[in-house]
Amino acid sequence: MEAELIIKDRQNIEQHRHARVVRNWLWIGVIMISIQVMIGGITRLTGSGLSITKWEIAIGTIPPLNEHQWVEAFDLYKDTPQYHKINKGMSMSEFKFIYFWEYFHRLWARSLGFVFIIPFCWFLYKKMIHRSLMRDLIIIVLLGGIVGIFGWIMVASGLVNRPWVNAYKLTLHLNLAFLVYAYLFWTTLKVTFPERSAAIIGKRIGIVKVINILLIVQLILGGVVSGMKAGLWYPTWPLMNGVYVPHDLLDFSNWNGNNFVEYDSYSFAASFFQFFHRNVAYIIFILGFMIFFKWTGLLKDKRLFFNAMMIFIITLCFQVFIGIATVMSCKGSIPVFLGVVHQLGAIGIISALLYMNFRFVKT
Repeated sequence: MEAELIIKDRQNIEQHRHARVVRNWLWIGVIMISIQVMIGGITRLTGSGLSITKWEIAIGTIPPLNEHQWVEAFDLYKDTPQYHKINKGMSMSEFKFIYFWEYFHRLWARSLGFVFIIPFCWFLYKKMIHRSLMRDLIIIVLLGGIVGIFGWIMVASGLVNRPWVNAYKLTLHLNLAFLVYAYLFWTTLKVTFPERSAAIIGKRIGIVKVINILLIVQLILGGVVSGMKAGLWYPTWPLMNGVYVPHDLLDFSNWNGNNFVEYDSYSFAASFFQFFHRNVAYIIFILGFMIFFKWTGLLKDKRLFFNAMMIFIITLCFQVFIGIATVMSCKGSIPVFLGVVHQLGAIGIISALLYMNFRFVKT
């Protein structure tokens, strides 16, 4: 009898150790995707995304190693619209700078694949992954592959005619990356807190669902604003060049498909997306503080309230502040540091809202 208890204790210890290893592996993935989003922001804001004109999954892991290879890579870049329309006459050292960020962006994405897939196969072999978790991990792997494919589709859109990638394809690539992050973060929460407890909010939980939808809309709007560099058109706050509603939006003759497709040639699309990006942010901000004040007396677990609601409110205030600072600094060019911090702030908002859903919404 005593021997059986010892065996069971050993099995429980071993299962706990396995769960801890898998949990830590998932958190490493969460951190690495966050870094990938940051590197992607730097790549975009430094205009580095079109410096590598080929998509080579295996060979592309090795950068140019000698002068001849660098000249070949530079010559390929010289055939792009971006070089002729924006960077004509740039030096080799300048090219190496933008090449580095795009290379680093792709290398980190490849590293993500290895960090995820190799341990996944090992855990699978050791039977350390439960069936429910297996389904989530397979979805994450598939989504990660889709992000990579659309990343190349995005880059290819900037190698013909336009000197920049297509804003809508950039938005799709960025939001797919957010989706992968969100799914992995949610999966990691489930593994980290298997004994899940949720606060009883009742029908009031509907307001959280509204914020969920608005955040999805806001992330899409933010991607388009970034892709169009819409901040350069209206680098002012709280008004947009002295008015609340841009004049472009009040002229209904501008409301046509061509203005959205040919957004480089007209100011309407930039006005449209930045206007709604700002105002959806205001709505989320107001709703966030509404639930903050209304739920204070409803939550019996004050620690739970602090951990979930306070994290969301802090990240929300930070993101709004950085967004305002970013747009007000868009005088002539997009500020790289603020732009990257604002993009990371989106990761923070996604994380905080998911954690709030995890704690307040029973599924």
